[in-house]
Amino acid sequence: MLEWNEILLRLGLAIVFGGLVGFERERKDWAVGIRTHMLACMGAALIMMVSAFGFSDILGTPNVELDPSRVASSVIIGIGYLGAGIILVLKPGNIKGLTTASALWTTAGIGLACGGGLYLTAGAATFFMLAILYGMQELQRKFSMVSVRDSLKIFVARNAEVNDVIGKIAKMPIKISGVTVKKKRGSCAISVVITSSGDIDSSALISEIQQMPQVTEVRWN
Repeated sequence: MLEWNEILLRLGLAIVFGGLVGFERERKDWAVGIRTHMLACMGAALIMMVSAFGFSDILGTPNVELDPSRVASSVIIGIGYLGAGIILVLKPGNIKGLTTASALWTTAGIGLACGGGLYLTAGAATFFMLAILYGMQELQRKFSMVSVRDSLKIFVARNAEVNDVIGKIAKMPIKISGVTVKKKRGSCAISVVITSSGDIDSSALISEIQQMPQVTEVRWN
């Protein structure tokens, strides 16, 4: 069985490492912030210790076998379900929460490492994780060829050929990442998500779409 100082060390490191990751997420105004990551990391460390040392009193009992790795794998699966609730599909081509969900999942792994006494592994994983969350975002913005998402909303008459309008838009020199169609009373709304490097002439694009006889209104977001 672990000594009290070792128990406090493992739980304390899990709280610190989880808090560091949670702080990075909370500074971007995500609801899943410091406390959630602290609890996930500490909880994973606690479960790991219970799995490894909580059944030591029955060791040696006939027909009893223990496998601490089974509980660890269950933690990762459980955190995966929790992370799924963080992901939000706001609109086609605009999904938020994937990075936070993966951060929470990895934080649970750091907690398991702390609970297993792998302090150097947990510390190194935290360092690299923060480096990815802080540093890679700036590099991604700098070198990404597709970094801008714009939303184009097109209203057409109720009896107009929606597929015809979408077909004409698809032939335009723009990159479309998503299209949705919603029918409303008296009209039909087509939402188009455009990805680009920021060099689209929105005025010319809107003017070209407005020239279509089926189109009644165009909005650019």
